[in-house]
Amino acid sequence: MPTENVLQSTIDAIVQDGKGLLAADESGGTIAKRFKTIDVESTEENRRAWRTLLLSTPGLGQYVSGVILYEETLAQQADDGEPLPSLAARHGIVPGIKVDTGKIALAHASGDEITQGLDGLAARLEKYKAQGARFAKWRAVYNVSDTLPSRLAIQANAESLARYAAICQEAGVVPIVEPEVLMDGGHSIDRCAEVTEAVLHEVFHALHRHAVVLEHMLLKPSMVLPGKAHGRQASVEEVATRTVSVLGRTVPPAVAGIYFLSGGQTPREASAHLDAINRTGRRPWPLSFSYGRALQEPPLAAWRGKPENVKAAQQALLERARLNSAAARGRYDAKEETRT
Repeated sequence: MPTENVLQSTIDAIVQDGKGLLAADESGGTIAKRFKTIDVESTEENRRAWRTLLLSTPGLGQYVSGVILYEETLAQQADDGEPLPSLAARHGIVPGIKVDTGKIALAHASGDEITQGLDGLAARLEKYKAQGARFAKWRAVYNVSDTLPSRLAIQANAESLARYAAICQEAGVVPIVEPEVLMDGGHSIDRCAEVTEAVLHEVFHALHRHAVVLEHMLLKPSMVLPGKAHGRQASVEEVATRTVSVLGRTVPPAVAGIYFLSGGQTPREASAHLDAINRTGRRPWPLSFSYGRALQEPPLAAWRGKPENVKAAQQALLERARLNSAAARGRYDAKEETRT
């Protein structure tokens, strides 16, 4: 099958009305922090058990069309020996893979960071494809203050995101482009909007330079929010209005879909904001979710590492996914939160 047909078939499988993505690609350090909150040691076996629980949740494919996995998970198997990517696919969930190798300080740009992982990416993609992955994800992060991110950081991360996306498409792998403007800090929603607009403009200029086909990529942006330490937190409606406005100024309509990250929001906040976004303004793209913590936090609290809690944890995940599916259609009702 020609590469463009492969890419289009993956896009068609992921971009479905009311369905989003489960981000289960936490690095070793991040999942250790998550497990620490429930007093579970981050061993390979515990990580395997947790991710098997997520991917084997009955009915999850009604609300989730794809899952972003960590490299370790691609090679792991369920209790019956079925590879986890195959388990996901059997439930109607397209397996994907995080391909960046993390962030480091950006030279000559104090306070800024750059993401690594381009070296050897084409060869790694061939291996990941053989293991079942059909799409990939690369995350760039932007620290925000009165002076950050610098122009250098905006340009350097855009270039890396575009190079990654081009390499993926050439390999027949759909790229998810994730430029995350961080919530950490005391900046206002105005400053977040300013930074997000500058970042997205630069990202799409770079994607154009690298001949990335917009119809065969997905964008995973952060919402426009004030910093967590800012004195005035924005209303749900203000977040939605500012987010849709910035996207409308920067993201070409050809992009196949926009899947928001939750970025430190609580599960309820992430659902309420996504719902409001889907009720606001002109939206030429599907707007859905690609949540990690905002989907996993309730089932993680229910599981606590105990086999007897698996069904309760799966039910908590399914309910959270159902609420986010409703939000992706602009049909979320906060009154239903009492059921979670």
